[in-house]
Amino acid sequence: MTAPSVTLYGIANCDTVKKSRAWLLEHGAAVHFHDFRKAGVPPDHLRHWIDAVGWERLLNRQGTTWRKLDAGTQAAVVDAASAAALLQAHASAIRRPVIEWDVGASAVTVGFAPADWRALLAR
Repeated sequence: MTAPSVTLYGIANCDTVKKSRAWLLEHGAAVHFHDFRKAGVPPDHLRHWIDAVGWERLLNRQGTTWRKLDAGTQAAVVDAASAAALLQAHASAIRRPVIEWDVGASAVTVGFAPADWRALLAR
């Protein structure tokens, strides 16, 4: 059986990204890492993620980046388009990791979710 292939998007020094990469490798996934800080956020992928999981799930309102934004900028995020603009400008406001799964059909997950990942790896 071929190892499932995933592309993990995030920031290299993020603890959740580190934990996710380790978990995926330990469970046999072939992981390609895309660092937002070095390579940016691919706009077409960002649109796909928003379509797949919703902008509310993708936007990390608990993180430092969001909390440092002024109230007006935060209040302006009201829909997918405004969220996409903010996330494109502030990649660290994206909940991490975002994972694109190539497991027979494409899937997208956000955050550290081993239970969901086990099901995807079993495909």
